[in-house]
This record gives sequence, structure tokens and C-alpha cells, in this order.
Amino acid sequence: MNNQPRKQLGNNIKQLRTSLGLSQEQLAEKAGLHRTYVGAVERGERNVSLDNIIAISCALGVSASTLLKDVE
Repeated sequence: MNNQPRKQLGNNIKQLRTSLGLSQEQLAEKAGLHRTYVGAVERGERNVSLDNIIAISCALGVSASTLLKDVE
């Protein structure tokens, strides 16, 4: 199974999170998710649901399509 799309999504989230100066814990709290879940998403270990992509994008103040940039 190719997990490259999950890794790219995770990289996009991490780059945006760090550019905003947020910790994983802060992002998780803003998105209503658990910190360990956010960490697993950033590492490409989780297959993220659409609902959680939207929650994370709202917490980061960007569109869901921004998080999915270069995800193929």
C-alpha cells in the first residue's frame, strides 16, 4: 500500500503548524482532536477522514485544499 499521500498531507500540516508557531498539542486542542492523533497524522501513519481534514484546516485557518496540496 502506498502511504505517500498520507505522508504529503502530514508534511503539509506540519509545515503550516510550525509556521504558525503551534505545538501539536495546541493544534489538536484547536481542532478538537487528541495530540497523539495529530502526531500520527503528521507522520503519515493515519488515514485521515474528511471531517478531520476539515477540522485541522479550520484550526490552521486554511482551506482543506491547501492541506491537500501536492497530495496525489
